[in-house]
Amino acid sequence: MSILRTIVSIRNVNKCRMSCVLVQNDRLGPRNNESIRLQASPLGGVGRPFHTTSILDKIVAFKLSDIGEGIREVVIKEWFVKVGDKVQQFDNICEVQSDKAAVTITSRYDGTITKLYADVDQTAYVGQPLIDIEVEEDGAEDSTPSPPEEVKKDAAAPVTSDSQRIRVLTTPAVRRIAAQFKVNLSTVKATGRNGRVLKEDVLAHLGISAEKSNEVPDAVQTVQTPAKAEPADRTVPITGFMKAMVKSMSESMKIPHLVLSDEYDVTKLFEARQSIKSLAERQGVKLSYMPIIVKAASLSLTEYPVLNSSPDAACETLTYKASHNIGLGMDTPNGLVVPVIKNVQNKSILEIARELNVLQEKGMRGQLGLNDLSGGTFTLSNVGVVGGTYASPIIFSPQVSIGALGKIQVLPRFDAEGNVVKAHILTVSWAADHRVVDGATVARFSNRIKQYLENPYTLLLDL
Repeated sequence: MSILRTIVSIRNVNKCRMSCVLVQNDRLGPRNNESIRLQASPLGGVGRPFHTTSILDKIVAFKLSDIGEGIREVVIKEWFVKVGDKVQQFDNICEVQSDKAAVTITSRYDGTITKLYADVDQTAYVGQPLIDIEVEEDGAEDSTPSPPEEVKKDAAAPVTSDSQRIRVLTTPAVRRIAAQFKVNLSTVKATGRNGRVLKEDVLAHLGISAEKSNEVPDAVQTVQTPAKAEPADRTVPITGFMKAMVKSMSESMKIPHLVLSDEYDVTKLFEARQSIKSLAERQGVKLSYMPIIVKAASLSLTEYPVLNSSPDAACETLTYKASHNIGLGMDTPNGLVVPVIKNVQNKSILEIARELNVLQEKGMRGQLGLNDLSGGTFTLSNVGVVGGTYASPIIFSPQVSIGALGKIQVLPRFDAEGNVVKAHILTVSWAADHRVVDGATVARFSNRIKQYLENPYTLLLDL
């Protein structure tokens, strides 16, 4: 039986018709108090036994749930809340970056944030607490409160570090002013619609006029022009997409690669795209070469399905994939990512282009999800967008093939009559798993795509 310690003397209860006595339950801990309501009789005695009701506030440790794909740890990229904020169910808590995708974590409770367990750029683990929430409902089922000794330790050093970035609604111009004058936008009183911080809000916070907003204070100028110093080495952890690349490339280098390179004369493809590009733009679609190449690759995979297969770990069985889920290597601010356009065999060039536009926008904003990055069966890497003629691509295990596209160059070539003409030349390199694919199959596959791209109107026959 637990011991109850009273805060007021029960001897005084007979002076009141109704009394409320607060007691502390040692078994439940200091935060889980109980309220005892005593009914006093008119004669001064207690009319009936104690009745206790639990106060429904309790601290719940909100754990990082399993987000799939075998992910066991993530890096905190941004907090949308801070200690003391009130949240409701489905409110955004933070954005995390795994080695596969960026994921936004939302709250499952209504309550008040009492603790953050990690700073920005620190690692959080599946099954471990992300935050503590003081909820107003009984029976919270996520986990137990954080231990009292941890609360005491954090009391001396609360989690309010500068690395916990709070999202503030404003414009890039206002952010530049804030950076210029070293202002934390979360401390500025917002007067704009929906809590937007305006330029006038920042200037009012600084106590300066609009005319002086372009002037940099002397103190700021001094900070921005530090004295020259010897460069120092810098060591940083490998996280996020770079960590994924370490893992996938380590697996890929166990595969014996067969590489074949060729040149395609895509002059007619250049002319065809020029003529239909404006038609696509009228439908709100940006049409690059890639959607056409993706469709040509899918049609060629139909003829050579072994290049759209996957071996088991021991390379004893081979699974031929029914869907052409083509991954596209993409350079983003977060590094190399490979979003996947699924079921290409069932989509038109315009549909592929529309989906590619969406994936590119999400990639630049760092918003690609697990569904966008998983399930690939064949990969194309367009290194020519950045620069380069030839590349030796590395297969993404457990796939068996990948293509690398170089930059389309205008070069002199001989035509059928022996005349030197201007030609648009695309360089390509194909890599295949030589355990299950032979060189002749890769060459035939390359020649089939070459026919489609050098004579793009032949695509119509197979669409």
